[in-house]
Amino acid sequence: MAQSPFQVKVTGHGQPMILIPGVSSSGETWDTTVARYRDRFECHVLTVAGFAGVPRVPVPILDRVRDGLADYIRANHLEKPIVVGHSLGGFIALDLAARYPGLPGKLVIVDAYPSFAAIADPGITPAKVKEMVDGMRQYYGTQDQDMYERFVKSGIATRTMVTKESDFERLVAWGLATDRTAMSDAMCELFSRDLRNDLAAIRSPALILGAWLSYKAYTDRPRTEANLRRQYAGLAGAEIQVTDTAHHFIMWDDPDWMFAHLDRFFGLGKPAVTR
Repeated sequence: MAQSPFQVKVTGHGQPMILIPGVSSSGETWDTTVARYRDRFECHVLTVAGFAGVPRVPVPILDRVRDGLADYIRANHLEKPIVVGHSLGGFIALDLAARYPGLPGKLVIVDAYPSFAAIADPGITPAKVKEMVDGMRQYYGTQDQDMYERFVKSGIATRTMVTKESDFERLVAWGLATDRTAMSDAMCELFSRDLRNDLAAIRSPALILGAWLSYKAYTDRPRTEANLRRQYAGLAGAEIQVTDTAHHFIMWDDPDWMFAHLDRFFGLGKPAVTR
């Protein structure tokens, strides 16, 4: 029997909610989210294969996770589950909803884009995307395990994603437990894909939560919001909210802001916090 492309931990009761973390991240990304909602929702928390100690699966990783998640929803008779995804997990949520529009209910996309390559360069061409991904493959391909571990500990890719030192240390620990080839493959797959033309197939209501502080070296609030609106233009009715207080891990940096928006979007009767 083939290995599953993800591990799942189920907590709580009520309407099903699937939560997908990002690159090299454990499902523990969502611990505070689960703690808030487990009395109202049955939380199915994924950790993607290859990340944070879970054994890797062959490429293509993202397609395997998407299709495996569709199979999981059907096998467990999950009726219109809410799907919440952070970063790479948000991309997978969008891909699932576009490929299998009848399966998910509401979508919550946390700091993720249909085209990650177009975050820093909204006008990037397919040729430039290929050049970028080829460069990523070459860079990661030169790393042995020692170089990879030094890269993870340096925080080059993660230090700006969180505010607290304790959260950074958690990202480092997960990174060190991640299969470096799985990380490389997932990143290259993520940056080579573009779902912008697939968004029109999505039938789910969607809440998009964006952040810009992690990327302030090349953007600001107005440009981030404009790019989000461009990228999600094909997703009818998508609601876009941008935080000025949180870095990439919004659920850690400003949980009150995120949960207020989720409460409202889920119909729990609480007003949103706007900043």
